Amino acid sequence: MSGSVVWLRDDLRLADNPALRSATDRDGPVTVVYVLDEQSDGIRPFGAAARWWLHQSLSALAADLREYGSRLVLRRGPAAEVVPALVTETGADAVFWNRRYGLVERELDAGIKAGLIASGVEAHSAAANLLWEPWTVLSGKGEPFKVFTPFWRAAQAMPEPRHPWAEPDTIAAPPDVASDALDDWALLPTAPDWAGGMRDAWTPGEHGASDRLERFIDEALADYDQRDEPAQAATSSLSPHLRWGEISPYQVWHRMHETLEPDQRRAAPAFLRQLAWREFNWNEYFHCDDIARTNVRREFDAFPWRDASQTELDRWRHGTTGFDLVDAGMRELWHTGAMHNRVRLATASFLVKNMLVDWRTGEQWFWDTLVDADAANNAANWQWVAGSGFDAAPYFRVFNPDRQLERFDPHREYVRRWVPADEERPEPMVDLKATRQRALDAYAEMRRA
Repeated sequence: MSGSVVWLRDDLRLADNPALRSATDRDGPVTVVYVLDEQSDGIRPFGAAARWWLHQSLSALAADLREYGSRLVLRRGPAAEVVPALVTETGADAVFWNRRYGLVERELDAGIKAGLIASGVEAHSAAANLLWEPWTVLSGKGEPFKVFTPFWRAAQAMPEPRHPWAEPDTIAAPPDVASDALDDWALLPTAPDWAGGMRDAWTPGEHGASDRLERFIDEALADYDQRDEPAQAATSSLSPHLRWGEISPYQVWHRMHETLEPDQRRAAPAFLRQLAWREFNWNEYFHCDDIARTNVRREFDAFPWRDASQTELDRWRHGTTGFDLVDAGMRELWHTGAMHNRVRLATASFLVKNMLVDWRTGEQWFWDTLVDADAANNAANWQWVAGSGFDAAPYFRVFNPDRQLERFDPHREYVRRWVPADEERPEPMVDLKATRQRALDAYAEMRRA
């Protein structure tokens, strides 16, 4: 018997999926499988919001496969056991997947690949979710870039990213093998069901991703110069779709080079630069690995973080700090599973610098509450704000939330969506001037150490 297994991970799409394309180019049945691996050593379990998105995305993908006369096989357990077992069950003679870039995932995949090849099964991986794999954009010394601008300059000098592929014409039906029921994975919140706001805000899945991209181009791209204003619908909102691989960066990149109106075309380079920041963060993750737990700049190991009380942390998490922009952002996060990027910077800076709380505390909260949290961007952005990562903001740059509000939401349109004008507001929990100085003193203490 022969056939192919396509092992999906962060690539929940049919179009522009190199692993799926390779399998459908061969003869024989194609088994498309998603493995929920929460048991392999070092694999970080998904946060609650991510689990909600994953359920919706897998459901959408399963429906798309059914239209081909195929189906999505769901398995749960350590991938090193599950994947070879499925190969045996199906009689497949080849397995295809798209590459991952964390050290734990790379070592896991390499071990599975070696075992399959040793047993006489072909195993192939492909580039699918990054325009430039992390070992391809290096300095003249062969080292990773630690500053974004030269990284972006070097990336632009690379050959043009390949064009995306269309969906396969056919997907041969898989053998009749067992599959878990998606509901049995209990990815959705039930007691209580807190996901109503996310259901209203998002349409997970490949079709939702494509629609979101086209809506952004039609309705917002021309106004991309207003992207720092949270009240304006000037951002793409593609980050969760990219995070789950419902759309590829190749599709986004080349769509920005297709037919656009003149004002859209003028705005496209600024948007592509933001897309490249995503690549830069994955570059950092690949070369530094454990960036969710370890300071990239190791001098920050000596930083004198303070132990905040549970009450203080809860005020930040629940949006009751007394600072309107911070509170609006944290409430938007809880309601929708997302937060405007400018506001993310302000809320993160408030925790790390005004409250002097270790950035890892904030990273973990965002990991649990963001629908777009991935291993690279979430941690890299927190380290950027803290000053401990690649191309980090200077530590003395403290995002004053009141000044950010005056500059980017002067009419308080964004704030009023989440903090009603008639709400009785708590007293501000910190003195901004005093806590800024405390943060600078702590930085000076670290430097002396």
